[in-house]
Amino acid sequence: MTTRLIDRRALLGGAAAAAGLCRWPGAAFAATPFASRRIAVTVRGEGRDLLLIPGLASGPAIWNDVVTGLPGYRVHLIHVRGFAGLAAQANADGPLLRPLADEIARYVSEARLGRPAVVGHSMGGMLAMMLGLRGVPGRVMVVDMLPAGAAMVGGTASGLGFLADQLSGYLTGTVAGRRYLATMVAQAPGARDSDPDVIALALRDLANMDLGPDLRRLSVPLEVVYAIGRDAEQAKAIGQRFRAAYAGKADAQLVAIGPSGHMVMQDQPARFRAALATFLRQI
Repeated sequence: MTTRLIDRRALLGGAAAAAGLCRWPGAAFAATPFASRRIAVTVRGEGRDLLLIPGLASGPAIWNDVVTGLPGYRVHLIHVRGFAGLAAQANADGPLLRPLADEIARYVSEARLGRPAVVGHSMGGMLAMMLGLRGVPGRVMVVDMLPAGAAMVGGTASGLGFLADQLSGYLTGTVAGRRYLATMVAQAPGARDSDPDVIALALRDLANMDLGPDLRRLSVPLEVVYAIGRDAEQAKAIGQRFRAAYAGKADAQLVAIGPSGHMVMQDQPARFRAALATFLRQI
């Protein structure tokens, strides 16, 4: 890990979980009647409502260990079309993040969920904050994501912006773009069944989004879980970066979990479940 966070967070989800819909042994899934060309939703359990949104190129399977330890909750697992085995459909071109936030908000409204808790990892954390700014959830947990997408890979727009520019080469057919994308796919098992065009569009949106200035308008409770490694100095630097990034939300709760990579819920499942349980008890 470095203070630039590039290794731990390669491509905002380079360590994405294996693709595919979530499956738990012996679990019965209730399909929702909600129809969308941008997201699919699977519902499990009974009780208070909780939305889980995965990150870039990931599917709901990243939450497997989390959901099995959540009795008393009706969990709504969001699956972005184009990621982890789903066809892209409406996500194949054009803007991505804002339409996704619109569609998740529509789901919450049509399913009559009231103001559920929302937990989002990486890009899903950005979507969770976008929903929070609209007043959709009752409280938000962001997992290992800064409010500025570009800051996740270097702290300036040139970080994620450069990455998005390279990936956009895929869309125009350049050799360099295809090679860069192939490298990313090889390093991210969860992305192997994800649409490379949707990944590129997501990165471009993230490169141009900074919710930091808007955090003062976020009226719902916010908790941010972030990953740290074993090196104390690097952990301190990461903590400083997260505290500075979320300074606009004075009452935000920041929780460091480590040693961990970007996939906190998988690298430290017990500690993440404990943090999530504390978060949910405050609903």
